[in-house]
Parts: sequence; structure tokens; C-alpha cells
Amino acid sequence: MPTRRRAAERARLENRPVDGEKRVLLAAPRGYCAGVDRAVVAVEKALERYGAPVYVRKQIVHNIHVVTELERKGAIFVEEVDEVPEGAHVVFSAHGVSPAVVQGAADRGLHAIDATCPLVTKVHREAVRFARDDFEILLIGHEGHEEVEGTAGHAPERVTIVNSPDEADTVVVKDPSKVVWLSQTTLSVDETMETVNRLRTRFPELQNPPSDDICYATQNRQVAIKKVAKDADLVIVVGSANSSNSVRLVEVALEYGAKAAYRVDYADEVRQEWLDGVRTVGVTSGASVPEVLVREVLDALDEAGYADIEEVRTAEEDLMFSLPKELRQDNSGKRDERALGGRVSRA
Repeated sequence: MPTRRRAAERARLENRPVDGEKRVLLAAPRGYCAGVDRAVVAVEKALERYGAPVYVRKQIVHNIHVVTELERKGAIFVEEVDEVPEGAHVVFSAHGVSPAVVQGAADRGLHAIDATCPLVTKVHREAVRFARDDFEILLIGHEGHEEVEGTAGHAPERVTIVNSPDEADTVVVKDPSKVVWLSQTTLSVDETMETVNRLRTRFPELQNPPSDDICYATQNRQVAIKKVAKDADLVIVVGSANSSNSVRLVEVALEYGAKAAYRVDYADEVRQEWLDGVRTVGVTSGASVPEVLVREVLDALDEAGYADIEEVRTAEEDLMFSLPKELRQDNSGKRDERALGGRVSRA
């Protein structure tokens, strides 16, 4: 799959000498998770099934390259469903939506396809259940993030958002004996648990969710970069600025020993000065990043003399999610061969 940043269009990195042998530590797992793969394939399948345009509320996943490629195929991204023509097809992004958004689509007669990651849907169900049982819900996450807005919208009268560990020291609840925490799925595991511990100091009866809310892919990518970072002079994270899990990977790399860490969308954003004196470069990517973008970064590093690539694998991933029910059959009514996710390469 070509990208808009071909190698021929960017300045080549120079192979400058350093003390010792140059190498790359390539983190694994990295890149696409099952929920992202499902969402991207859902838009592609909707375009195949219904023809262009297909509308998508918000970015289907937080990656500029993925969004640009889907736009090229005929997807139109909008902020809200009231921008979608009545009767059109609209896909809800992997980050999930509130019931109010679902109702808004229904009111306009839209044909909605819900590409919410099943792990986010799990958190929605937890919010509904705890609200029904008269709990106050402390939702650990970033206010304004689509996922947080969607989860809070399932229990708006019961949810208080806690943005950081420091906010845990000031949040107010009505009944400390009836309080539970939930979290955005793409957070730093370490920071989330710091927030939980500080909340529990103030509210000893704070209940945990029935299962971990931070998704397996987020955790796996953080574990892998922790192992890479301790041996890396530089870490490069491929991912977009609005990708929470990509931004967290930069932070985790620095916390666990990397001397420097930067996030890039494309290989041409790698700067020559980052490599000055660097023997070991760690490379990873966020959960919404196609592998082609990582390979282009590796090609750029190869030009600079970093040809020795060692994969550092900390987990195997084989999870796949079924496509939304509207897309599990092809136009002839037969079960589509991509009904279980798509063509993700397991990195």
C-alpha cells in the first residue's frame, strides 16, 4: 500500500559514524490491534457494499494516514451525524459513541454501522450496569477524547472524569461507599494505576471494574517498549498526535530508560540530529498504525546505517473481532471471507 511520503520524496538520512555498532530494536507487538483492524475493514467493506460516499463520524481511528487513504476511497469524515445527509450510511468510529449519538442518527433516518471496538463496548456496558446499581463512576481518562465522551454518555448523571493522578486528590463523591472506577482503554497502565491508588487512599471502598479496562493491545505495546527502552539511545514511535496510545508510548519509553523519544507520522519526519551519537534505536508504533509506515521508518534508518534489526517480542497476539453484523455477508448474501476482522499482519 503506497503512502503519500515515498522514499524518493524525502531527504535521505546520512550514515554518520558513532562509537560501536548501529542497530535497531524493533518492538513487538506493535501497530494495528484487532479493534482498529475491524473498524478500518468495516469502512472499506461499507464502501464496497454501498458505494461511495460512506460517512464516518469522527476519525475511524486516530491515524492521519489511515483517514487519508479511506478518504481517497470515498469515505467522508464528519464531526457529528447532523452533517450526514438523511438516509445515508454512517459508520461510528472505533472509539464508540453515546446513546444520544445513536438516537441522533436514527432521527435522521441514517443507516448506522457501529464499528466501536468490542473492548470499548465492554466499558460502556460496565458504566450502564454500575449506574443502574446506584454507583458513582470515576472514569479515568482524558476529557474531550471521543472514547471518554462515548462512555460518559452512557451514564451522564453518574460519571465524573478524572484526568490525572493529581485530580484523584481533589475529586468529590457523594457516597464513598458506592463508588467504582472505570478507564479509557488507551491509557498508560502505570499512570492509571497511580490514579487508582490515590483514589483508593481517599476512598477505601472504591470498587474495581470486573475486568481490566485498559485494552490488551495498549498493555502489550507498553510492555514491549519498556523492554526496548532500557537499551535504547533513541526511541521512535510511529503514530499520530491525536492517538492517545501512541503519545503514551513516547512517555513510557522515556520513563523506562530511553535517552530520547519522539513520535512521527511518517518517515520523513525523522530528523538527522536525533541520530547523532546514537548506537541503538528503538522503534514501535501505536495500535492504529499500519505496518507500512513502520517499514518506511526502518528503510530510512537503514540509509543512516541502522541495518541490523533485532525484534524484541514480549507477547503473541491472535485476537480477531467479527465485523459489524451488517457487513458479515457479501453482496450475494454469502458469508464474507473477511467477516472475522481483516488483513492485519500480526506484528
